[in-house]
Amino acid sequence: MGGDFVSSKEKLKKYLAQRVELGVGEAVLPPKKGTVKAVAVFSSPSPVVKQATLFGGPAAGTQDHPVKPDPGRTLESFYQEIKDCVRCPLGHTRTKFVFGVGNPKADIMFVGEAPGRDEDLQGEPFVGRAGKLLDKILEATGFRREEVYIANVLKCRPPENRDPQPDEMETCSPYLLEQIRLINPKFIVCLGRIAAMQLLETKLALGKLRGAFHDFNGIKVMVTYHPAALLRFAEYKKDVWEDMKVLRKAYDGVELK
Repeated sequence: MGGDFVSSKEKLKKYLAQRVELGVGEAVLPPKKGTVKAVAVFSSPSPVVKQATLFGGPAAGTQDHPVKPDPGRTLESFYQEIKDCVRCPLGHTRTKFVFGVGNPKADIMFVGEAPGRDEDLQGEPFVGRAGKLLDKILEATGFRREEVYIANVLKCRPPENRDPQPDEMETCSPYLLEQIRLINPKFIVCLGRIAAMQLLETKLALGKLRGAFHDFNGIKVMVTYHPAALLRFAEYKKDVWEDMKVLRKAYDGVELK
């Protein structure tokens, strides 16, 4: 009994420490069974509605690059199909192909822009400093890394971590679209401007995309700051915390798989 109390106390201390690190002072806990689940309603910007062909199709300028429809395809088999891709110059300079990680049947999918140095070395998205911060954000909101799915628009690291180029994103986008089709999440969280720009096909600034759920083929899409931006601009932490609270409430209010 006493040991259980000490264990719970330590967990609470860790939880509250995470709140402080994120620059917020309130906690979000998953609802207890039997409680009424609230669905958060965003206001402000007009939502973007995007309809995409989720069965690949060739990217612009790469007619030999279709993701052919395959009803028997799984996420693992798809990885085996594309892991040796060299359809753009990044395929020749990468260390490892960074496909994605997490639950293949996740209800929430996080999409970043491209692998960085640590990701290129390990072959897994969000494992560097930004990835560690993302893990803390997830835990603070009552999620675990292994129950969501995490991927990037690009699967290979751009030199010197520069922004992805339009032709690189066009070449790689059928891969992301097929991942989305196979996972079929209820929610997608675009981490940063580039992920939002590619998925929603919009040039609106990130600040104008926050504050509304957008639609992507019937999937609710939230746009928030990339964890790397939080490492440079601590004032964004509160905005991300507000976004994640709304995501948590909306997640708790839908009928899940």
